[in-house]
Amino acid sequence: SAKLLQSLSEPFDLQRESYIRQWQRTVVNPKFDFAGQTSDGGHIYRLSRCVLLAHEDKSFQGALVASMSIPWGETKDDSDLGGYHLVWTRDLVQSATALLASGQTGTPLRALIWLATIQRPDGSFPQNSWINGCAYWSGLQLDEIAAPILLAWRLQREGVDLGLFDPCVMILRAAAYLIRQGPVTAQERWEENSGYSPSTLATVIAGLVCAAEFAKKHDHTDTRDFIFAYADWLAAHIEEWTATTRGELFKNIPRHYIRINPTDPQTPDPHADPNATMIQIGNDGGIHPARNVVGGDFLHLVRLRIRDANDPIVRDSVKVIDRVLKHDLPQGPCWRRYNHDGYGQKDDGSAYDGTGVGRSWPILTGERGHYELAAGHDPKPFISALEKFANKGGMISEQLWDAEDSLVCGMKCGSPTGAAMPLCWSHAEYISLVRSVHDGVCFDRVEPAFQRYVANPVQSRHEIWSLRHPIRRMPRGKILRIILATEATVVWSDDHWKNTKKSDTAGINTLDLWFADFPTKTMPAGSVIEFTFFWKKDQRWEGRNYSVAVSELK
Repeated sequence: SAKLLQSLSEPFDLQRESYIRQWQRTVVNPKFDFAGQTSDGGHIYRLSRCVLLAHEDKSFQGALVASMSIPWGETKDDSDLGGYHLVWTRDLVQSATALLASGQTGTPLRALIWLATIQRPDGSFPQNSWINGCAYWSGLQLDEIAAPILLAWRLQREGVDLGLFDPCVMILRAAAYLIRQGPVTAQERWEENSGYSPSTLATVIAGLVCAAEFAKKHDHTDTRDFIFAYADWLAAHIEEWTATTRGELFKNIPRHYIRINPTDPQTPDPHADPNATMIQIGNDGGIHPARNVVGGDFLHLVRLRIRDANDPIVRDSVKVIDRVLKHDLPQGPCWRRYNHDGYGQKDDGSAYDGTGVGRSWPILTGERGHYELAAGHDPKPFISALEKFANKGGMISEQLWDAEDSLVCGMKCGSPTGAAMPLCWSHAEYISLVRSVHDGVCFDRVEPAFQRYVANPVQSRHEIWSLRHPIRRMPRGKILRIILATEATVVWSDDHWKNTKKSDTAGINTLDLWFADFPTKTMPAGSVIEFTFFWKKDQRWEGRNYSVAVSELK
């Protein structure tokens, strides 16, 4: 009766207008009808847009789940509460960005506001959550902290009126978290390993650049410069952290990006060597040298404009993943996530049950299309392939069977496996690629990042030390910047404690962070900076010393 009375309390004309408006929002504005960039007259483009809109919850507006399906649901029971009908921050931002690319602004704005309401006080976002914002899994992924910043920046770039909502507080909280907790992520985008991930670093750097732009817009000059300095430091170390010089997958290409350089997220090695680390692959994939496990994650560096598409190491890395991960399906090329992947349909066609064989992902065809566009090549074949990957109902799946046809299990090469279908990420990737081809540039690009790291490269002036990432060595000439979450006095020495000096930390109030700088230009090579902290709030000593060795630039 309450529902009935609530319905009758609104005039019928208003109810009818609201009903019609919900249907009209699925109609593509002629300005954003990019059928000319498709190979099927825009059918999958329009359908993909509707798929994404249908995945927005109608009660908790702005909450877009990853999929209404449960992967290999035929083998699951009621104890599997999650499935994919949860909100992953990363997937939500992918979906919202694609809708924005297709001219729809209401859902992307609601998605950003929904994200702001679930942000934790420390600036982080849940790994995934129910539509009401309650966290489900407990993992933390740095790319998911940065992704909402990118969504806010894209809405602003596209001229969307945010109304009374100001995302600046959310953005600065997220930026502060990234600086406190980086650069090692507890989980990369595949939610399986911790370490230095090229895709995570690309997203974090791009997010920080956007955060600095927001700070600049609000006249927070010190905040802008502080964020830029950290982003510059990350950008300067990408290859050191995520590229091997001893790869063995391609005889003549020893230098290429790897999937991830693993390290313990709680006590990360700040100087983990990608040539020497070993990686434990999830889903019973075994232990392997990290230098010989590759994926297309580095393509995010190009897509977000952190690296140039024609950088030699990028081109070489593309050759490596093509040799190791590419599968030519009947519809077109597709790639697996990484070698030794165990998340996917088993060789006998049975369902993934904690072990299996990682199959080809349509989203990776879309990501490759974005790379080809950035490299000045023709991305149209990748659009066509994505359209042909869709099933008869137009749904694009999470994974495709990339082995020969099997009469035993009924699997056909290029057909969907038992993984999630539809996967919003797959449809979002397709929409974004169509828009990118129309524009001639990647829709996800962050132009300020391109200007800063590709067009007119900025040299990092700092080496960053934090309790989360305590570097042990640095090149002479750089500024050692110590970043802390609490105000302190740094007690230090550069002559083995023969003389003691004190430096008070300066505060960046908008980020609730503190820092102290120590130039090393005049220090002789071989110097060691030793230091400890006196915490002002608690009036106590740190209780241990730290040190950073200063060496000549290589």
